[in-house]
Amino acid sequence: MRIARFRAGDTIAFGVLDEAEDGSGIELVELAGDPVATGYETTGRRLRLAEVRLLAPVIPRSKIVGIGKNYLDHVAEMKDVTGGGGAEAPTEPLLFLKPNTSVIGPDDDIVLPGIAERVEHEGELAVVIGRTAKNLPAERAMEAVFGFTCANDVSARDLQVRDGQWARAKGFDTFCPLGPWIETELDLSDARVETRVNGELRQSGSTAQLIHSIPQIIAHVSQAFTLLPGDVILTGTPAGVGPLVAGDTVEVAVEGIGALRNPVV
Repeated sequence: MRIARFRAGDTIAFGVLDEAEDGSGIELVELAGDPVATGYETTGRRLRLAEVRLLAPVIPRSKIVGIGKNYLDHVAEMKDVTGGGGAEAPTEPLLFLKPNTSVIGPDDDIVLPGIAERVEHEGELAVVIGRTAKNLPAERAMEAVFGFTCANDVSARDLQVRDGQWARAKGFDTFCPLGPWIETELDLSDARVETRVNGELRQSGSTAQLIHSIPQIIAHVSQAFTLLPGDVILTGTPAGVGPLVAGDTVEVAVEGIGALRNPVV
C-alpha cells in the first residue's frame, strides 16, 4: 500500500494511492486522519494526483536518526574526504540526528546555505516507525515499522570535516527531503537505491550491500532512543556522493517505492 500526504486547496490530508475507478490513472483515496495514528478509515473522497501537491509523507514529531557509513563502497570513498582518518567500517551502526526542521517534500527546494562551500547528495532508503518501541531485539524489529520512503541525507561536506561532528553539516533546513510517499510493504533483500543529478546516474547500490541490516539498525537505535510513531531512520548511502549546485535537480529512486525529485537553489 502506498500512502501520500498532500495538499488540496487549503486542506492537508493523507491518502492511499489507487487506480481510478474508470481506469484513467492513479487517484488518492482520502483518509480520515494520519494512518500512523488512526488507521485507514477513508472519507470516500477521491482526488487525481494532478489535482494535489504531494508533501513530505511524514514530519517526525520526535526525531530523524541517520546511519553513517553503512555501505562498504561509501566507507572507501569517504577515506578520500577525510584523508583516511576515521573512515573505517563501523563495527556497529553509527548514529547521528537530523532535526525535523530539515524535512521537505517532493519538488521542494533544497537551499544551499551561504556558509557551506560543498553540499552533497546522499540518496537513501528511509524507514518510517509506526509504534512506540524500546530495546527491540533484531528478530522483532520489523514489528515497529510502518513503511518505507525515499530520502536524501543532504550534507555540507566541508562543514562536516571542519566541525569534526555532523549536527550542523546534516541539519540545515531543507537537508532531509522525504517522499514521494510511504510504501508499507517492500522487499528489502535487494532493493536498488539510485541517485541522479540532472538525469546523470551518480549513485547505484542495493539494500543487499548494507553492512548492518535494517532489523539490526532498528534494534540498535531502539537501545539508545525510544522510537515513537512517525520517527524516521535513514539507512545509509551507497558510493557516489557528489556536489550539488544551484540549478541542479536531484532524484533519489528506491526500487519498489518510486522517485523523489528536488531542485537545488
